[in-house]
Amino acid sequence: MNVTATTDIETCSPVATHAIGLEAASTVAVTLKALSDPLRLRMLSAIASDPRGESCVCDLAELADVSQPTVSHHLKVLRDVEVLTSERRGTWVWYRINPTRRGAVTALLDSFAPASVAPGRVDEESPLRPDFDARVTRLAEELAAEVPELDPDVVLTTVRESYTALARTARVTSTLIPLTERFARQRLADLTRDRGSALPQVLFVCVANAGRSQLAAALVNQLAPGKVVARSAGSAPADVVHPHVRSLLAEIEGDGAAERFPKPLTDDAVRAADVVITMGCGDVCPIIPGVRYDDWAVGDPALASREGVEAIRDEIAQRVRALVDDLVH
Repeated sequence: MNVTATTDIETCSPVATHAIGLEAASTVAVTLKALSDPLRLRMLSAIASDPRGESCVCDLAELADVSQPTVSHHLKVLRDVEVLTSERRGTWVWYRINPTRRGAVTALLDSFAPASVAPGRVDEESPLRPDFDARVTRLAEELAAEVPELDPDVVLTTVRESYTALARTARVTSTLIPLTERFARQRLADLTRDRGSALPQVLFVCVANAGRSQLAAALVNQLAPGKVVARSAGSAPADVVHPHVRSLLAEIEGDGAAERFPKPLTDDAVRAADVVITMGCGDVCPIIPGVRYDDWAVGDPALASREGVEAIRDEIAQRVRALVDDLVH
């Protein structure tokens, strides 16, 4: 009996030095409470797995069908517990994992949701593969040599952002590097544009950048070659241009139509434009002083027949003629 009692006493003796302290426990509890929301965890995962090392609030807003104030609230909660840090650049805010918490965040996500940290992508050109990272870096070095007025780090960031944005919707990954080069060149041209001496520039924005905005940009380039520069972008770009629209683009641009592809809306594209025309995408463009804004209420080619798409093209062409006349006269 005495031996048993002694054994029980020794077995149940607490080891106080192994217990978490009250202050540390309180801090961890507050942090875990902040993380106990599915959308916040998804945001954290998206930021942690972003090849750029950070994510724009515009990227995070696409994770769920909630309002912008709701997205901002969740991000503020994560920032308040020092899991995230943020930096405003122009009209957008960028978020990254707090360096002091990265180990804890990685351990958490890797333990409970490994795919969120190391995506199990097996497609041949995953954005995280070292060989493609090297190709993107090499492309950035080549483009940096062409725009010596920009810091090489700015060029590298622009190229990486361009690749990542296009990779989200790419259907055929073998074309990602060439598309990245074209998209990055356009963005770098926007960054270095001299508004005072450059040709008038128009940016057409629709949701998918697969129909209306593509047609409008092509028509401007056809009506005012060498007089007006036309760009297009989408608030939620599709993976390919709509088939009916692509055939019409071929009629307008010939072989050049094959070069067109859906592109995401960027802050530098808006900033470089003299005129921004939205086409059914709502209030998605950041407001930049000195930029003229207009909205064209035209039909969506994705919802129309071939004849309907032709009618949409004709309506856009009429509006484009008036716009070009206004810009060049």
